[in-house]
Amino acid sequence: MTTETDTTRLALRILQGTTLEDKLAAFDPALLVDGVPLPAVPPREPGRAPSLRIISQGERLPRPGQLTAAAARAECLHRFANHELQALELMAWAVLAFPAMPWSFRQGIMNNLHDEQRHFRLYLGRLAAHGLRFGDLACNGNFWAQAVRLGDPLAFLCAVGLTFETANLDFALLYRDAFRTAGAEAEASVMQRIHDDEVGHVAWSASWVRRLARPAETLLQAYQRVTPFPLGLHRAKGRNFVVSSRVRAGLEADFVEATRVARSPQEQHPRRGRPG
Repeated sequence: MTTETDTTRLALRILQGTTLEDKLAAFDPALLVDGVPLPAVPPREPGRAPSLRIISQGERLPRPGQLTAAAARAECLHRFANHELQALELMAWAVLAFPAMPWSFRQGIMNNLHDEQRHFRLYLGRLAAHGLRFGDLACNGNFWAQAVRLGDPLAFLCAVGLTFETANLDFALLYRDAFRTAGAEAEASVMQRIHDDEVGHVAWSASWVRRLARPAETLLQAYQRVTPFPLGLHRAKGRNFVVSSRVRAGLEADFVEATRVARSPQEQHPRRGRPG
């Protein structure tokens, strides 16, 4: 018989647990109950077994054109799985970090977390098809590196929902097409499924940013005011900028255009070569 699940205890297990069993703890979103908030501030890093510990930050994804090689496809899947693991951990962290937020907010976070668990399982399945287990390759902490800057719900929503997940609207389709070109149709189908879920996640985050923004403040203005450096709109996209996905997510035209033209600080102020 399916029973109700205390949200606080579940989020704590997912965040502080060290095994994949903890991270993928099963629950029915419809049966979550509003647990008593914890008095302590949650940690700024997740529990991880030694094989899953965060040990690096700077590796790059294999380029789309490299996915004709099976090893590059496996590395790409592992990197994407690591993104999903960090995302679900950060969502568990947010449930614990913002206990004063309405239950509907924390319930929505847990609904998204449930999706991230499903995405993670999809990647694990494709990794197994390549003869790999999660943890066989290095796990970076590029998402968790930003957690220390996420001091309130609005900053969290802008960083996770309107930056990382919005960027994935592009990356999921870019790599869907790259996997398909490489003949990896199963991987392409996974990327399409994840893209479609991300549209809903971005829409949910945008709706809450609008609710939490200052009076008369637009989505774009709220984002620009609270998004912590080094994040920004330049990080909320891939090179294959997909307008239609952002329109489906309900993002306003000015937000979409500002993202399209955004440039990183390095692009805005390129280093000049030293005089010879």
